[in-house]
Amino acid sequence: MRLTTKGRFAVTAMIDLALRQQSGPVTLATISERQNISLSYLEQLFGKLRRHELVDSIRGPGGGYTLARLARNITVADIIFAVDEPLDATSCGGKENCNIGRNGSMGKCMTHELWSTLNRKMVDYLDSVSLQDLVDQERMRQLHEATQAQIAVRQNRSPDVLIATSRPVTA
Repeated sequence: MRLTTKGRFAVTAMIDLALRQQSGPVTLATISERQNISLSYLEQLFGKLRRHELVDSIRGPGGGYTLARLARNITVADIIFAVDEPLDATSCGGKENCNIGRNGSMGKCMTHELWSTLNRKMVDYLDSVSLQDLVDQERMRQLHEATQAQIAVRQNRSPDVLIATSRPVTA
C-alpha cells in the first residue's frame, strides 16, 4: 500500500498555496513551476479540491486559487479524500470477501482485521494533521535553512580581512 502521486501532489500544492495566499490568489502555473508538477495535473487536482470546497477559484486577471477555509480547518485526510486517493491496506477494498474457499464461498482472510485496523489508524493520523501544521513545519524548515546559509556565509569569510586604520602612512 502506497500513497500515490495524486495524494502527494495535492498535499504539496495545498501547502504551497497556503504559504503564499496572503499576497492574493495563487496561480496554478506558479505552483507548477515551484513544485515541478504538471500544470494539467494540477488543474485536475484543483478541480476536485474546489468541488470538495477546500479551495476557491478567482477568475480573470490577478485570479488564481485561495483556500476556502482556514488552513487549521483543513486536514491532510480532507485533501487526500478530495482527490479520490484510496487509502486501503486490505486486499478486498473493505468488502470482506478477501478469502475465497475451494467451494467458492467467500469470507474474510485471516489478516483482514489487521489491515482494517491499519486503515483506521492511517485515517485517524491524517485527520489529526492540519494543513496549518504542515505550513508551520515548512516555515520552520525554511527559517532553519536560511539560518544555516547565513552561518555558512559568515564562516567562509576570510580571516585575513584588511582593517583600515586612520594613521597616516609615512615613508
